[in-house]
Amino acid sequence: MKHLSRIAGVTLSLIMLGNVPDAALAQKSRYPDKPVRFVVPFAPGGGTDIIARVMAQKLSEAFGQSVVVDNRGGAGGTIGAEIAAKATPDGYTMIMVSGSYAVNAGLYKLPYDPLNGVDTVSLVGTSPFIVALNPAVPAKSIKELIALAKAKPGSLNYASTGTGGITHMATELFRLMANVNIVHVPYKGTGPALNDVIGGQVQMIFGSILATLPHTKSGRLRGLAVTGPKRSEAAPEMPTVGESGLPGYEVTLWYGVWGPKGLPKDVVSRWNAELVKIIKAPDMKSRLATEGLEAVGSTPEAFRAHMKVEIAKWAKVIKDANVKVGS
Repeated sequence: MKHLSRIAGVTLSLIMLGNVPDAALAQKSRYPDKPVRFVVPFAPGGGTDIIARVMAQKLSEAFGQSVVVDNRGGAGGTIGAEIAAKATPDGYTMIMVSGSYAVNAGLYKLPYDPLNGVDTVSLVGTSPFIVALNPAVPAKSIKELIALAKAKPGSLNYASTGTGGITHMATELFRLMANVNIVHVPYKGTGPALNDVIGGQVQMIFGSILATLPHTKSGRLRGLAVTGPKRSEAAPEMPTVGESGLPGYEVTLWYGVWGPKGLPKDVVSRWNAELVKIIKAPDMKSRLATEGLEAVGSTPEAFRAHMKVEIAKWAKVIKDANVKVGS
């Protein structure tokens, strides 16, 4: 009887041990079991914030837990990025970044590795900029704009949303490729920059399609071209910069999601699956299109590869244009 009792005890122990992986799996499957912080490294109201809030609402529904947007602006987005990069890698702090994230890698001595120090999740979408002029500028195409800038070096000023920002870099790349002398006038944000181009204090801007398109449609600005690799569905009448006078020029504003290095694989997989499902849903694609954004949704690996290319691209532009903003 004692022998049988020992066998029964061992059998029961094995059964219980066999249930441990199932229990652990059940624990994992409950992620998230509390609210998730979704960092936006800019102030409320900008493009990154708008897109993040749309995603956060849908993710909250998918997860059954609140995904709370946490705006942590400052230093061109590097403060929020540092918070996310140094957070505990448990899936409860994630971040949405934009194209300026790749620019910052070449501008600042960052306290985190922007490529190898994070775990990428998905590219959300891309959008071109619009090359827009004050209507008083006598140029009706990119070719004419380049000719005017060459005929009158230093006479054309361009607005940006701030030194080192993505609009600044997009225009510097244009300046370098077209070999023209145009003068940079930095502003603190899109609104003030656009207002002065409309008012004629500055002649041109490479503006986000979301903020700039209403002004080109109303006639307050003249839209010459979009900066992407193809025409935008939001402005199909505008050619690309490449097809209208500067072959090879291409800049897109992009948005993507990553988390701190060391995220559990199941967390990355869950976030990626939910994000891609949300992004590719017809209603979301349509909604993003109204913001001038082309929905993407990618694998983590594809997003990492995209960031690697972008970081290298802007590092070269920063070096060639000798752009400096401090440490």
